[in-house]
Amino acid sequence: MTEPAATPSAAPLVDGFGRAIRDLRVSVTDVCNLRCTYCLPESGIAWLPKDERLDDDETVRLVEVLAGLGVTTVRITGGEPLARSHLPALIERIDAVPGIDEISMTTNGVLLNRHADALVAAGVKRFNVSIDSVHARRFAELTRRDVLPAVLNGLAALDPYRDRIKIKLNAVALRGITEHEAVDLVAFARERDLQLRFIEVMPLDADGAWTEDHVLTGEEVRAIIHEQWPVDALPRERSSTARVWRFRDGGGEIGFVSSVTESFCGDCDRIRLTADGQLRTCLFAHDETDLRGALRAGASDDDLVAMIRGAVAAKQWGHEMHKPGFRPPERPMSAIGG
Repeated sequence: MTEPAATPSAAPLVDGFGRAIRDLRVSVTDVCNLRCTYCLPESGIAWLPKDERLDDDETVRLVEVLAGLGVTTVRITGGEPLARSHLPALIERIDAVPGIDEISMTTNGVLLNRHADALVAAGVKRFNVSIDSVHARRFAELTRRDVLPAVLNGLAALDPYRDRIKIKLNAVALRGITEHEAVDLVAFARERDLQLRFIEVMPLDADGAWTEDHVLTGEEVRAIIHEQWPVDALPRERSSTARVWRFRDGGGEIGFVSSVTESFCGDCDRIRLTADGQLRTCLFAHDETDLRGALRAGASDDDLVAMIRGAVAAKQWGHEMHKPGFRPPERPMSAIGG
């Protein structure tokens, strides 16, 4: 690892609860080519104008500043990140930033087939590919797009690189649906020696229609899986979003991201940069820090550091989803970045 140059700004970036910030989620676009029922409406979506999105130079500069403050990992998100043109070139520049150890990406996989080679060459070491069903009809119902073959082709395009990269599958758990999909999803993942992660659906949909009744809990999904393939819990890695279980028969691992029912906020080390350059210290934050505006007004690196430190110092302890008066953020997941 190449260490960032020692400067007064390089003291650890720590929030008010003593948590050091190491992980940055960078949303490179709010645009998505799917219309998943738990995320976006079928139509009527207003994407950000191009001039409101960070350009490559602005994104790289902010990553450089944050790397100087101790950020070591970057996850590329969206929207659908592969909707961003020339993405491999941006990733290559981020990978060259001193102090950045690893770049990962969350993608729906639809465009992965045409970009897999370039993404791996640019430096992506981990891919999380979303797949909520392995049945074409159900997949089309959930995403409002008949593109499951494209996702499967995208996964196949990563196969030649399995010795160099790690791949996980993400499935959003939805009551009334995932109970019938879980076993086939797990079988699909086990056949390919991939870790599948079930993610509890969160109140981040653009329609604002989420209720707790929609949540199929990680515990419930785990019980379904355990009947078919018994599993045992592994120790949780610090700051991990997933609790991982191992199949007793040696068939790999399965993860559960139970954001709603089993909060992992206590040791959170993440911050987020939206496609329009807003720094968010929590997925459910209501406050944002306008780094894009500062950049375009000519802010120095010291100015940016001061803004970032101030935002992180005020980072909330957690999402407080179960407290009276909880309000989801005004922005949906597609505009925040996963």
